[in-house]
Amino acid sequence: MDTDFGFDDLWALLILKTRDVAPAGVSLVAGNAPFSQVTANALGANLAYGLSLPLFVGADRPLVREAETATAILGPKGMRSLGQELPEVPSDADLPPALPALINWLESAREGETRDILALGPLTNIARLIEVAPEAAAKITRLVWMGGSNGPGNHTPHAEYNAFADPEAVSIVAQSGLPFDVIDLTLCRKVQFTAADCPSCDQLTADLLGGYLQIAQERGRESMSIYDPVAAFAHLDPASFVFLPAHMHVTTERGSHYGATHFDPTSTSRTRLATAAPADLSGQCLGALSQDRNHGH
Repeated sequence: MDTDFGFDDLWALLILKTRDVAPAGVSLVAGNAPFSQVTANALGANLAYGLSLPLFVGADRPLVREAETATAILGPKGMRSLGQELPEVPSDADLPPALPALINWLESAREGETRDILALGPLTNIARLIEVAPEAAAKITRLVWMGGSNGPGNHTPHAEYNAFADPEAVSIVAQSGLPFDVIDLTLCRKVQFTAADCPSCDQLTADLLGGYLQIAQERGRESMSIYDPVAAFAHLDPASFVFLPAHMHVTTERGSHYGATHFDPTSTSRTRLATAAPADLSGQCLGALSQDRNHGH
């Protein structure tokens, strides 16, 4: 998994945990929050939820553009809360670097073994992998990314945040020819929940979920879209989604459309845009947070 570790990234990890899917590694990338906070969130989640994630230090800034976080919306920690927050874990030991770990993991694949990546933030680490070690990157069997938008944006009128945070990286990945499944903003906006839908959780999870929902409530909406957990289910159950093969384009010219993505359907592309998800997906996502899952701290 490659992540900038906001709350919905954590939510996606908890979904994997309910399916007994343990990532071989988790590479961290600057995005939602500055890189030091991304690392702090990952360490705190490991402790609070008993995740034992093997964490790796990835890119602390975009490839080209100046860094732009989403802390104005998500709060200084990139993870809002109504009360309890992730514990602060002193980081005494330096975490190992992500690129060598990714390369080793990919090159260790035996014939027939899958090497799938679930990417939930800006694509900086994946783009650097493609640039530095193209032969290793070619061993990726499936890259699932929550990002882009086949329609309006959210961080700007035209661009979804993960694409806007590093458009140049998205362009490198889109042109790489890798098997690339895009779970975009337009699809995720169809998967929503309200306060009435929230399950019975341990207090930390309830406070974090409530803080996430509050983002929509402060904007006068009762329901909040679910993002990274949708990508987690697309990774776990791809047959339950509808995918459209398409060429993906991202605007890398500075201006009002910087980071905007659009998709041209074509049967020859290894990029696929998810266009439909299971009708009960919101309930499935929320169910992974319920108290009876015993993932609490």
